[in-house]
Amino acid sequence: MPARRRLLLVLAAFLVGAAAVAVSVFALLPPPAPVATQASVGGAFSLVDQDGQPVNEETFKGEPTLIFFGFTHCPDICPTTLFEMSQLFEYLGEDARKVQGLFITVDPERDTPEVMKSYIGSFHPSIQGLTGTPEQVTAAIKAFRAYAQKVPGQDGDYTMNHTAIVYLMDKNGTFVAPFDLKRPPADAATALRPYF
Repeated sequence: MPARRRLLLVLAAFLVGAAAVAVSVFALLPPPAPVATQASVGGAFSLVDQDGQPVNEETFKGEPTLIFFGFTHCPDICPTTLFEMSQLFEYLGEDARKVQGLFITVDPERDTPEVMKSYIGSFHPSIQGLTGTPEQVTAAIKAFRAYAQKVPGQDGDYTMNHTAIVYLMDKNGTFVAPFDLKRPPADAATALRPYF
């Protein structure tokens, strides 16, 4: 019996020691990296619209906004997304005036206001095209935690890899969630109306 008691005491001491070591190790670990929250998506930006007029985040407050980052030389994702956004606005009819769409370029080198104006002319008039200096565009991309990278092509040409989500911002310019434009326009309209 005494041997058994000694064994239990040794085991208990070992467990207490192991727990103390584990606590010490966890205490020395660096704190976890902060996770991006809804409030950390979006924020201050300064760009120009397709008419060359300066705009910023305050310009678009008061109405919900769908924001998409892309570029006019994009072969598929960008025109498809803007077409889907146009379908939604067409479905909304008169209510399309209660929401706005923004197409922000990730390619300011080629996407001047004139180019943006010509490009978005193919889509619903509720969609505006925004561009700016490379520094201004980079700041806007960072504010929305988006991604954009130039990919060299042949003969000095290039394309752009970029984030392909649509951001839904509420009337106060606060990020709500990524907005799904792949569903039927009627379903997208139902999801959007509560933010009018």
